[in-house]
Amino acid sequence: MSYAVKKVEVWAGDFVNRPGILARVLEALTQAGAQLEFLVGRRVTEHTSRIFVAPLKGKRQKSAAGAVGLVPARGMNAVRVEGPDRAGLGAEMSRAIAANDVNIRGISAAALGRKAVFYFAFASDQEARAAMSALRKALRASKRR
Repeated sequence: MSYAVKKVEVWAGDFVNRPGILARVLEALTQAGAQLEFLVGRRVTEHTSRIFVAPLKGKRQKSAAGAVGLVPARGMNAVRVEGPDRAGLGAEMSRAIAANDVNIRGISAAALGRKAVFYFAFASDQEARAAMSALRKALRASKRR
């Protein structure tokens, strides 16, 4: 199995910390047909949390997202990497990105069974594209070893 490296649009919103808010957001997206691959929630302040989701496809899902307070995450140019998990994969990809003088703004990753999924965030589209190129090159080279 090879690695899939692609740019993705992440949506985000700040919400009041109250029971049921996350459920309301996710229910609205589900009713619009979204099948999320990425969900992160973070506390921002004592009274506020931030929710990140991806992917949203089509007008219906994006309209539902907007209706519940989500917007495309400005300044988060995200790259998704999916493929076989192995020891050192995160370090290898991080080193390849750094070797191209690109700074990683944020990262979320998970491994399930033998599969790994990484979401890297970059400050600009230019950095995201440079990182994609570096990742594809590094992952192809490691496959040949």
